[in-house]
Amino acid sequence: MDFFDHITLGFQAAFTINALLYCFVGCLLGTLIGVLPGLGPAATISMLLPATFTLEPSSALIMMAGIYYGAQYGGSTTAILVNLPGEATSVVTAIDGYQMARQGRAGIALATAAISSFIAGTIATLVIAAFAVPLGAIAESFGPAEYFSLMLLGLITSVVLAQGSLVKALAMVAFGLLLGMVGSDVNSGMPRLDFGFQELFDGINLVAVAMGVFGLAEIIRNLQGGDEGRTLHAKRLAGLMPRWRDFKAMVPAALRGTGLGTVLGILPGGGALLSSFASYALEKKLADDPSRFGKGAIEGVAGPEAANNAGAQTSFIPLLALGIPSNVIMALMAGALIIQGIQPGPGMMQEQPTLFWGLIASMWIGNLMLLVLNLPLVGVWAKLVTVPYDILYPAIMVFCAIGVFTLNNNTFDIYLMLLFGAVGYIFIKLDCEPAPMLLGMVLGPMMEDNLRRAMLLSRGDPMTFVERPISAALLALAVAAVIAVAAPTLRAQREVAFKE
Repeated sequence: MDFFDHITLGFQAAFTINALLYCFVGCLLGTLIGVLPGLGPAATISMLLPATFTLEPSSALIMMAGIYYGAQYGGSTTAILVNLPGEATSVVTAIDGYQMARQGRAGIALATAAISSFIAGTIATLVIAAFAVPLGAIAESFGPAEYFSLMLLGLITSVVLAQGSLVKALAMVAFGLLLGMVGSDVNSGMPRLDFGFQELFDGINLVAVAMGVFGLAEIIRNLQGGDEGRTLHAKRLAGLMPRWRDFKAMVPAALRGTGLGTVLGILPGGGALLSSFASYALEKKLADDPSRFGKGAIEGVAGPEAANNAGAQTSFIPLLALGIPSNVIMALMAGALIIQGIQPGPGMMQEQPTLFWGLIASMWIGNLMLLVLNLPLVGVWAKLVTVPYDILYPAIMVFCAIGVFTLNNNTFDIYLMLLFGAVGYIFIKLDCEPAPMLLGMVLGPMMEDNLRRAMLLSRGDPMTFVERPISAALLALAVAAVIAVAAPTLRAQREVAFKE
């Protein structure tokens, strides 16, 4: 099958009633959680994971994907109108977007965010479709040694790109690897690190950990911060259509943001958040008058909004083509697929072509739905931010508890979620980013399995990892990343970049 045959198959699968319904539900939920501060795609997907196990795999994956890239749209609405980013990726958008709203240009700012995101989503979908097959073909030549080296490179890159201290990021990865080791040994079947709990014989529940670290911990932080007053700056929106001079400034910035987000989204630990910050820095450097930024520059909205949407969508490439999750959202989706008996990676293209290409086609449909959803209903979305948080958080906690309980029908998972909620709050206080931990937890068992298989095939010879050219190249990249970030000059530049 060629490129057009694949796309045709994808649209045939995506234009079914079920696929369209779950794509719409995902986009709607994504916009909602993007608008509401205190929620996020990681927490929401964690809460919805139990519900997805009763769905068809294609419906579940399409809905979760819609939540992820839909949240990038929704977060910009309150960032522009209320100066309160609903999603972390919209922090940059608030800088110039809110200033545009104060100048009476809220409609143009919102239209800029929506149009730029649609441009990025359309291009990123084509990139995924174009690169998935070649990457999948390369992945088919991978053996256990190559997969182990690739996963090791992914973990090291996630540490390099994690915000904050390198030591803390390394500690989080190590903690995640330890959590992944809990359960029965693959070869002997003997329990390990289970502390006598029978419930841990099959390992620690990924959903309970994700809900605790990303959901409950965020609730505790928001309750501690109080329910700040949230008032709309622009109650009436007019002039949603940008003028010609706005388009001239917007489109090049959106294209640059799309290109940057497409590349950074593929990197482990990259995704939407890093893309939006990098795009804003790039637009500021390229501007003839950088002093305009922070005062209502339209490029400061178009570039980051395009970048975060492109980064969100291209982060699917490593998961779909190689079976390696590049960030915490992809790790959750990988977990959902594995539980349903589907191994993400190059085998999906041959074994589940309808699922694979249907997901890709649904991304374009989802971006079109988001464009229609966001602009006409922007007033409704903006008013949701005025809902008091003390009304929202009990509902969120009940939903989390029900979702975790239904996984195995036992209360142990609820206690586990509460425990990791407290652990997640400690991480927040210690300024530790939990994403590398969850990546380590997901990749750890896969790394161990491939390490053992590689050693068995080589009869215990560790040189197999450097004798195989692809594995050696991946290990060399991993070593280069460690050396580069350990260099004092580059380390200082990294810290300055994240601070900015």
